Amino acid sequence: MDKVISYYNAFDEWGRLNREPIEFIINMHHIQSMLPPEGHILDNGAGPGKYSIELAKRGYRVTLTDLTPRLVEFARTKAQEYQVEGQFDGFYPADARDLSLFPDNHFDAVLMLGPLYHLQTEADRVQAVQELHRVTKPGGLVFAAFMTKTRFLTNSLLYPEHWKPNHTIEGIQQFLRTGMFDHADEGRFTGTYYFDIAEITPFMESQSFETVKLIGSSSIAGAMTPEQWDYWRQQGDETYRQIMDIVMKESENPYLLGSASHLLYIGRKI
Repeated sequence: MDKVISYYNAFDEWGRLNREPIEFIINMHHIQSMLPPEGHILDNGAGPGKYSIELAKRGYRVTLTDLTPRLVEFARTKAQEYQVEGQFDGFYPADARDLSLFPDNHFDAVLMLGPLYHLQTEADRVQAVQELHRVTKPGGLVFAAFMTKTRFLTNSLLYPEHWKPNHTIEGIQQFLRTGMFDHADEGRFTGTYYFDIAEITPFMESQSFETVKLIGSSSIAGAMTPEQWDYWRQQGDETYRQIMDIVMKESENPYLLGSASHLLYIGRKI
């Protein structure tokens, strides 16, 4: 996992979520709508803590973990900046495959919005999901992010020189066979596993989760530019609210899942 740590030591993940806000907005909409009014939440693989801080603002108790120590400290600093550090029960460097610092059945809900697509072996992915299950209370909700072959195949066809070795037909065919991608250019996106959309729900259910829904984190709006958003904002608050209602509804449209860069699986611990 050293390459993952090195990548996120250099990458501005907080800035990415600000530059691509629709992913964060849609995910938070679904997370907030499903959570109980109060509780203790684990943000596992939290990166810079953007989701954690938003949940802390809304009154939840939050515990934060991430593989990259720099991001854990960044999140702590952001929590201080937003004056919500008192809502946190800790900031911990931790591997999603080993959450042994927490007891069984400890959290009312758990977010895992990064680790799964960085784990390239099935054994590692199963281990991470088993740990997710172990630390969640019975009946508790989990929110797990996935990246898919379909969208990454699209990216590879559109921008082949950005995604070597998928700039060759041999690279693309290998990717489609395995779901795995390792960037040929040093320092680019880490080794990744991209799921077939049809395998996500059975994978989670095989680890004793009951599926609630699977949503596309960019819905129909992932390609919209700031100027295009401005058009709808200028139509007035009520029109903009109705547009966002449509975007949120379409995020649950199963026919759009392949167009989203990230999917959000919502499940309940059996």
